[in-house]
Amino acid sequence: MLNETEFRSADAPAADRLAYWAERVGQTHAPVRMTSDHAHDFRAVQRVIDLGSVSVWPATFQQLVIRRTPRLIRRSDPELYHLSLLLGGTGTGSWDREEAVYRPSDLHINDSSVPWEIRTGKDPVTAVGLELPKALVPLPRGADCRSVPKRVPAGTGIGALLAQFLSQLIADTACYRPADAPRLGGVVTDLVTAVFAHALEAENSLPPDTHRRALLLRIKKFIQEHLHDPQLTPAGVAAAHHISISHLHRLFENEEATVAAWIRRRRLEAARRDLIDPALRSCAIHAVAARWGFPRAADFSRAFRAAYDITPTEYRSRAAAADTSPRH
Repeated sequence: MLNETEFRSADAPAADRLAYWAERVGQTHAPVRMTSDHAHDFRAVQRVIDLGSVSVWPATFQQLVIRRTPRLIRRSDPELYHLSLLLGGTGTGSWDREEAVYRPSDLHINDSSVPWEIRTGKDPVTAVGLELPKALVPLPRGADCRSVPKRVPAGTGIGALLAQFLSQLIADTACYRPADAPRLGGVVTDLVTAVFAHALEAENSLPPDTHRRALLLRIKKFIQEHLHDPQLTPAGVAAAHHISISHLHRLFENEEATVAAWIRRRRLEAARRDLIDPALRSCAIHAVAARWGFPRAADFSRAFRAAYDITPTEYRSRAAAADTSPRH
């Protein structure tokens, strides 16, 4: 399991909870000033997931006005970029004469070295915060911290890749080992770098390795969304991303499987989950196979047995028997 800590403002006396939360944000991001309509009994919950140089923190909190002032910057500047994936609630951010309005599925971005103010709406905010050192994010030539975008849509493109990654990460940290933390932090850093560069219309200025990994993540997301298509092939994947088949194979050279094997494994895993789903028990095995890109039942049975050393029929029967056993 990843190293993770949890904070609840309710652990402090009611009158101290807003100050307690401000101190917590000061440790997680950078020192800030806070005011709230709920200062008499402020409610906030936060998890902090340690990914080495990067930290991710899902949180829910009540209405706030948060300020990062020039005086606070002079006193302490950890030189971090902060990103928040907004899942619920609204907010408005301002920097000098610039302003941005945030709604669910937006990525809000700020910089610990630049003064800013965030005002959230009256409803509680649920967001996934992300902190990473600015030194890890190479900006394109000619760009500086003030040119970094303040708002990025997370519904499409690279913003959606980052949002999906963060959502999956926070959903279940138990499936990872502590040794995975720096690797996951590296993926986050690459995605943030790609988000910045794309927003600055300078994607070609990305370091080659960052560009490669961002492209690989985009390709894997595409494959996952098209597993049902029996025509999904390496050639089709390459064409959809405007690269050659040889380039696609090079991207997968350091992965656990070739492109074709990766597609087949994802299809088999999806079919395997459906076979043991009680809600789908009346669905014929050939229909499950077709649903995940195996139009020929015989091909599915051979692939399934080769992967799991059991036929689909036997696998489903064992799962059904386990569901009805007295011990279960």
